[in-house]
Amino acid sequence: MTTTLPGTALDRIAGRARAGAYGPDPAGQRIALAFTTTQAVRHAGRARGYRNEVLSLRLGAAVGSCAVEPGELPAEALTDCVGASVAELLDHPLVPVRVAALDAYLMRCRPHGPAHGARPVTVPAGDSLAKSRARAHAVVGLLPAATTGRVLVVGVVNSLLEQLRSRGLGYLACDLVGGTTEWGETVHPDASARLDECDAILASGMTLGNGTLDPLLAHARATGKPLVLFAQTGSAVLPRLLGDGVSAVSAEPYPFFWLDGGPSPLHLYGGHPPAGRADGGGR
Repeated sequence: MTTTLPGTALDRIAGRARAGAYGPDPAGQRIALAFTTTQAVRHAGRARGYRNEVLSLRLGAAVGSCAVEPGELPAEALTDCVGASVAELLDHPLVPVRVAALDAYLMRCRPHGPAHGARPVTVPAGDSLAKSRARAHAVVGLLPAATTGRVLVVGVVNSLLEQLRSRGLGYLACDLVGGTTEWGETVHPDASARLDECDAILASGMTLGNGTLDPLLAHARATGKPLVLFAQTGSAVLPRLLGDGVSAVSAEPYPFFWLDGGPSPLHLYGGHPPAGRADGGGR
């Protein structure tokens, strides 16, 4: 039987923020800057490329982000955000705006670091593929060492699949856009339909912004299966779900590893990864 909690995970965390559980009243916190970051990449040696688009909101020194499908975000969304309070944006009709606003608020009130339960590691400098593989090494390392069955991967990142393959782990690849992996495997568009076929779940933070996270949480709570999240979207939001269906989070706030060739940080919550650098070896 699947356990269902009132409201979505996003609603519950936003409600706690409104109630003062994390810091000052969101009504008094105003967004100064809204921007989007668009990326297109095809790593050397990879058969396919991909695109990313991310909405980011700045609150003081903190930046909160939510990925969207390229071209999906209306231009007026940026205008809506500038000068608005976090409380106002938590009621915005667009989920990505609500996620980015809550993420910015929590990045300010609960910044990543040991004081809030995070273990910092470094993705070493390198080209885009080397950094993608290093990040994948850290993320997959958050799965329990005893994992031997099939992993449901929600949000296909080929470097993560490559890392699972290198560890002899089977997987089911899922992504709303469907298609095939770098190795010609079917990518299933409905992850919730495949939950009973897996022993662990590895999911993108984008599930928070596109409304597909809650079935994963409910299944993990009901079955005890490990649920590991790799989060650029909602990096400060998703650690609030540890123990509420989530077993570990790789949190990566803006600026993301793909924006710079130098070393970049990850913040790991839960799991039992090696400390220090995230050496290993894009989407």
